[in-house]
Amino acid sequence: MYTVRKVTTRRQARAFCDFPLKLYRGNPYFVPPLYGDEMALFRKDHYRHLDSPSAFFLCYDGKKVVGRIQAILSLPSNEKGGERRVRFTRFDAIDDQEVAHLLFKAVEDFAREKGMDTVCGPLGYSDMEREGLLIEGFDQLSTFEEQYNYPYYQKLIENEGFVKEVDWTERKLFAPKVLDERIGAIAKKMMDRSGLRFVEAKNTKELIGRYGEAFFKLIDDNYKDLYMTVPFSDGEREEMIKSFELIISPKFVRVIVDKDDNVVAAGVCFPSIGKALQKSGGHLTPLCLIRLMRAVRKPEILDLGLVAIDPRYRGAGVAWGIFYEIMKMLCDGGVSHCETNLNLEDNENITNNWSRFENVVHKRRRSFVKKLD
Repeated sequence: MYTVRKVTTRRQARAFCDFPLKLYRGNPYFVPPLYGDEMALFRKDHYRHLDSPSAFFLCYDGKKVVGRIQAILSLPSNEKGGERRVRFTRFDAIDDQEVAHLLFKAVEDFAREKGMDTVCGPLGYSDMEREGLLIEGFDQLSTFEEQYNYPYYQKLIENEGFVKEVDWTERKLFAPKVLDERIGAIAKKMMDRSGLRFVEAKNTKELIGRYGEAFFKLIDDNYKDLYMTVPFSDGEREEMIKSFELIISPKFVRVIVDKDDNVVAAGVCFPSIGKALQKSGGHLTPLCLIRLMRAVRKPEILDLGLVAIDPRYRGAGVAWGIFYEIMKMLCDGGVSHCETNLNLEDNENITNNWSRFENVVHKRRRSFVKKLD
């Protein structure tokens, strides 16, 4: 007989974080999140709790954990959209419909208690968290930024009355057979006319110190109209800066500024660290840190994290400049390809940009929605 319990103790919190590591043990495509970051969510003083009350649930078969889920009431998202929604995330379970039913019932009960009328997901606290259920591409290595799941998850969710709300696609971008230097020359000429230039930074700390605040504002402005996005909170900015200092290199970041040193565009690629984290289960052990440093120093794959352009400069060669620089990164020896992470399937602006590369759609993810009775 299965039972569901709300996570209230440190021991249960560890069980919550440990469950996917056990469920996906030996799976070559699953990439764990950083274990310490996941455990930090259970601190009462965590910044996420300030504007997004949540609850964590475990499903047990006797004493054995067989499933987990988190419910999030994102007040900023609801205020922005004028909605009454609760998000579900961190859903993992064995292939058993009763387990899924009990977990989603716990989320729906949480939503009703909070006066909400809709449940959607998988969605985290913000667009910067892992989101979307993998529905195609189960034989592809997950990126560190996104979650892997087994194919049967879709059945478990849909059988609980959830239907598709949006899909995202992910692509592999490959280096062009021949790098057309005319693209870079044209972009530079157009940028020169507008007084724009690429910045140079000695290290990540200098880059973030000079342009970090403007970078996050640019991202907020660019992504504000996309599905379920919310502005960066102070806590999230601080958390991302710490992550950036660990895994990004100025070699794979491009920032464009105007004559007054104001940021007008940015493109950020992350060295892929998925394989470096697999063996340690997301724990930053000494051996894991060595693998991370190697991956950052000489990556085999790049994850395209963010591209943002000030709308006022979208006709000034900025996009051409950013994407030409990404092409150059791919042409640099040792990098096999770049992964785009999630792009909404109906976002024609971004999908048109990928036509400049040799590319292939290799994954698809979905967010589901259910109206409560």
